[in-house]
Amino acid sequence: MSRNFLNVGVIGCGMISDWYFRAAKRFPQMHITGCADLKQDLAGKQGAEYQIPVRSVAEIYNDPQIDVILNLTPPKAHCAVIKQALEAGKHVYTEKPLGIDLAEARKTVELARKKNLYLGCAPDTFMGGGHQTMRKLLDDNWIGEVLAGTVICLGRGPEKWEHAPAFYSDGAGPMLDIGPYFITQLINLLGPAKAVTAAVTKGADFRVGGADTVPRIYPVTVPTHQSGIIEFANGAQITMINSYEVFAPSRHPFIELYGSRGALAMFHPNYFGGKVEVFQDGYDDWREVPPAFIYNSDARSIGIVDMIESILAGKPARASGELAYHALEIMLAFEKSSSLGRRIELESSCRRPEPMLPVIDDGCVNRISWLEK
Repeated sequence: MSRNFLNVGVIGCGMISDWYFRAAKRFPQMHITGCADLKQDLAGKQGAEYQIPVRSVAEIYNDPQIDVILNLTPPKAHCAVIKQALEAGKHVYTEKPLGIDLAEARKTVELARKKNLYLGCAPDTFMGGGHQTMRKLLDDNWIGEVLAGTVICLGRGPEKWEHAPAFYSDGAGPMLDIGPYFITQLINLLGPAKAVTAAVTKGADFRVGGADTVPRIYPVTVPTHQSGIIEFANGAQITMINSYEVFAPSRHPFIELYGSRGALAMFHPNYFGGKVEVFQDGYDDWREVPPAFIYNSDARSIGIVDMIESILAGKPARASGELAYHALEIMLAFEKSSSLGRRIELESSCRRPEPMLPVIDDGCVNRISWLEK
């Protein structure tokens, strides 16, 4: 292609769409040419605020000028929208997770491959500065071979949010809502996984949420506490605890990796930046590592931008459908393992995403080398 941008049509104008509409002003690679939602008032509101033409869903699918459909619908609708977009001959980038049913998600990946179209999926936070700094430390062998690690995300859950019920129904809960950030970063760091052994539970069948002055009672239909061990193909064993059942703020690092010559720790992978620390054999304390990469503040949309650039260059995208499908199988394996009472061997795999390039224009390309190994 001779163009350096692609036209994007948005389906789904809820809360998350603000991030993408703002990002469109920052990234010239994506030209948003229309937005649609089954709730026309939402599309009208976002279209007016961001000066984007409001279209019907059918018009987005059928417009020959639209190259990519950005799917920002609720998780339950992801696979159906992806399928219809691919059938219309469009590349697709979807919010996470890829789907809520593994078989349906697999069909979308297979359809994209059959039609020679790109399918990408959030999260794209693993492409941020903190994540990529940790990736470079691993790739440069700062802590040796990774043997084990911990992923711990504890909290009470979002029941005070207006849209809280959506977080306790199919397609959400702590695993499918928060888990994609952690699992995708683990794949970025360690490569594909091979097995999961886990136990899950929930603290109550109902939660009280909504504003303090207008409490609401709604059912909890998903596990709200999940813990288990993810075995990776490279031999690393990662213990993961993900919970909406903890009142006290967690004092555990969000991600720690333990290697044969040291350890690494990083901030919550829902964020692009954050502190990265290293502990090495021969030292008596952790040391913070300055970032050597850009996108350390919020940069949601770099996933779709990377996919657009990959389409134009004819190369694999980092936040690929295969990566998202493998992450989904890992996440769903927690509940499956708990239900069956045994270790679950994973059927899928994926390539480890290519690392981002260090910054070369602001003097920090060699920041990591400032700390001696």
